[in-house]
Amino acid sequence: MLQRPDEPMNPVPRAALRRGPFRDGAFPSELRSERLSAWLGLWLGVAFGICFLTGIVSHGAQEWAFWPSRPVQLYRVTQGVHVATGYVCVPLLLAKFWAVYPKLFTWPPARDVGHAVSRGALFLLVASALVQVVSGVLNTARWYAFGFFFTTVHYWSAWTCVGALLIHVGSQIAVLRRELGRTARPPQTPPTAPGPGQPRPPSAGAATGTNRLSRRTLLGAVGTAAGVVTLATAGQTVPPLARISLLAPRQPHRGPQSLPVNRTAAGAGIPPIDASYRLTCAGPTTTSLTLDALHHLDQHTVTLPITCVEGWSATADWTGVRIRDLLDLAGFDPDAPVRVVSLQRRGNYRSSVLHPNHHRDPLTLLALHLDGEPLAPDHGYPARLIAPNRPGVQQTKWVTRVERLA
Repeated sequence: MLQRPDEPMNPVPRAALRRGPFRDGAFPSELRSERLSAWLGLWLGVAFGICFLTGIVSHGAQEWAFWPSRPVQLYRVTQGVHVATGYVCVPLLLAKFWAVYPKLFTWPPARDVGHAVSRGALFLLVASALVQVVSGVLNTARWYAFGFFFTTVHYWSAWTCVGALLIHVGSQIAVLRRELGRTARPPQTPPTAPGPGQPRPPSAGAATGTNRLSRRTLLGAVGTAAGVVTLATAGQTVPPLARISLLAPRQPHRGPQSLPVNRTAAGAGIPPIDASYRLTCAGPTTTSLTLDALHHLDQHTVTLPITCVEGWSATADWTGVRIRDLLDLAGFDPDAPVRVVSLQRRGNYRSSVLHPNHHRDPLTLLALHLDGEPLAPDHGYPARLIAPNRPGVQQTKWVTRVERLA
């Protein structure tokens, strides 16, 4: 998107094509420059890099068998940073697109094979970046209008974006070094005041008709916008910022029992729970426990955050039976993974897998109470999984069965 110093000037298109963005003077703003594009690209690259790395961590928390249970706040921090930097990318990406928009209409579209590959990578970069940011914002707002499984598309488009970004940076490295390495141009000496009777020369802005806004001011405005977006949304992860986070999709203490929920019992199709409820532990010794029997087992209370992939998180006190005690009761192999199954009949997260590093942790519970009260139906009554350092989608609600992983 930046022009290398050894590049020849682009030829002018034929007169028949000099229309719209190809006409002379189509992009009159003098604020656009290689230096502006380079600095915006650097900021965007840093924000996107952090967002990408924390996104890989989020994916790993849902997929990796070796994902640890400690520290208990790890996923909360990484996912909060992931969503926050995703929001920061919005104003940076818009500013970057504005700065380099005229470069999309250079002529000819491709001078040679190498240039064609570079512009093809640029197309992938723009497309995948838009998919990442737009789908991410919609997902945090829980507006699933995109019609595809978010997690898979978001993950693979991130890798596409990173690959295209590396190709783009490689093709522009000389320009980036030149523009980021040099100091800003020193201010010009102001013109001498006109003598008596001499006309006052017009200002540069009046003479050229360009904006009076400087590039430095523009960069400051973009940086300020990124900071405002962060403060306006980070309250869903950082409780002290909740009062000023007016754009946060979720508030950490709003919901049943002062805790947010994403899927309600009605939305999951959970029938009313009556005395017929049983928790089945299908191990070498199959054990079936009523709700009353679960309450008569040793009860433990832990303080753990619940963190959603949409970025919100909240801490609560959970009371229930340790998962490892239930597994020992049914004779499970302590080194084998198990599956926790919900009463929910449909959905990608109606069950989750617990590996030994989690199900042997004393903080992992089959929770029966939340903050000293029985679980509300929307929080998983009669029993739900709560484990340290796991995404909320894997804290299975309405648990009815624990079984060996086939």
